[in-house]
Amino acid sequence: MYGDAATVRKILTGLGDTWAVVGLSNNRGRAAYGVAEVLQRFGKRIVPVHPGAETVHGERGYASLADIPYDVDVVDVFVNSRLAGRVADEAVAVGARAVWFQLGVVDEAAYARARAAGLEMVMDRCPAIEIPRLAAR
Repeated sequence: MYGDAATVRKILTGLGDTWAVVGLSNNRGRAAYGVAEVLQRFGKRIVPVHPGAETVHGERGYASLADIPYDVDVVDVFVNSRLAGRVADEAVAVGARAVWFQLGVVDEAAYARARAAGLEMVMDRCPAIEIPRLAAR
C-alpha cells in the first residue's frame, strides 16, 4: 500500500487546500473532472494543469506546474504511470508538500524520490473516495 490511513488523512486535512490537478480539462467524461468537483465541494481550491491551460470549474488553468504563480500544497496526478514520475519530480521542484497518484497510477521509483525529497505521497488511490470517508467520521 502506498499511503497509509495516516498519510491519506494528513494530505486531505492537514497540508493545505490548494490542489493542482494535473490532467484536468473540461472533458466531463474524464475522471479528473469529477474528482476536481468533489475536491471543491470539500473546500479545496483546484488548479487545472493541462497543456490547453483551460479554465475548469471556475479556476484558471495552467500549462504546467511551473507556470502556477502561487504555492501549491498537493499535486493530484491524472496522467498515465509512464508520465507520472516526471510530474512527481516537477512537484518536488515547485515546492509542493504532497503528491497524490490517482487510481491505477503507479511508479514506485517516483514514490521513493518524492518521499526522499520530504513530500508526503499516496499512490493508486482516489481523494474523491477518501475525503467523504474522512468527513463522515
